[in-house]
This record gives sequence, C-alpha cells and structure tokens, in this order.
Amino acid sequence: MDTDRMTRWLTIVANFAILVGLVLVLVELNQNRLMMRAQIRHDLSMGIVEMLNTPANNRQLSDLLYRAESGEELSGPDLFQFQLRSNALFRYWENVHYQYRLGLYDRTEFEKQRDAWEAFFARSQAHRDYWCAVRTLYSAEFMTEMDRLITDSPC
Repeated sequence: MDTDRMTRWLTIVANFAILVGLVLVLVELNQNRLMMRAQIRHDLSMGIVEMLNTPANNRQLSDLLYRAESGEELSGPDLFQFQLRSNALFRYWENVHYQYRLGLYDRTEFEKQRDAWEAFFARSQAHRDYWCAVRTLYSAEFMTEMDRLITDSPC
C-alpha cells in the first residue's frame, strides 16, 4: 500500500511539474511573439526612414523625383532610376501589407500606413501611372489594397 500511495504522489508531482513547464513554455512563446512584433515594427520603420532619407541626401535623386512629379519628360536613365525607386517603394509597402496580414503589424499602425499611401497616390500622378503599369507584378491582396486607394483615376 505504501508503494502504491507513493507512486500516486510521485505521479501527481510529476504531472504538476509538467504543467508548470508547459505554462513556462507558453509564457516564453508569448514573449518571443512580442519581441518578433517589435523587431518587425523597428525594421519597417527603419526601412521607410531610409527610403525617405535617400532623396533627402541625394540631390540628383531628389531632382529626378521632383521632375517626375512635375510631369516633365524623363530621359531613359532617369526613367529607369524612377522605376527602380518606385519598385523599391512598392515592394516595401507590399512587405508592410504582408506583415499586417500575418498579424505581425498592428491594425492602427497599418491603417496610418495605408492613409499615407493614399495621400501619396493622391499627390503623385507619376507614381499612380507607374503603379497602374506594374500592379500585376505584386500579390493579388496587395494589388487590391492599392487599387482601392486610387479613387480619382483607377487603373
């Protein structure tokens, strides 16, 4: 009887230890999820800061973007640079959209990003036109989101 009783107590203690271990694993997984969200937020923030700083620190690119926004005809190399920069910007936006769809980017943050994209398209005919030319190269979900933002002259 004593052995039976001791076995039951040891089983209960072992099961309790397993339960405590599982709770600790869940706490650690939640902390990792929060850290991942913070890291993604940081990476996305730094990405857009870099995209904004590049023309601010590069007079030639700034001039090119200004001329494109003014509707001036761009030379072949200038048009190529404009397209590369626009593709980089759209890919960055697509990544933000993807991270949001995965649940790794907050809704409030994403909505503000989307508002900024809409304002950008509202003031940039050159980028709207270019988006319409390349939109099928992006994910269907992102393309639908961007198309919704262009209300005055849809693709």
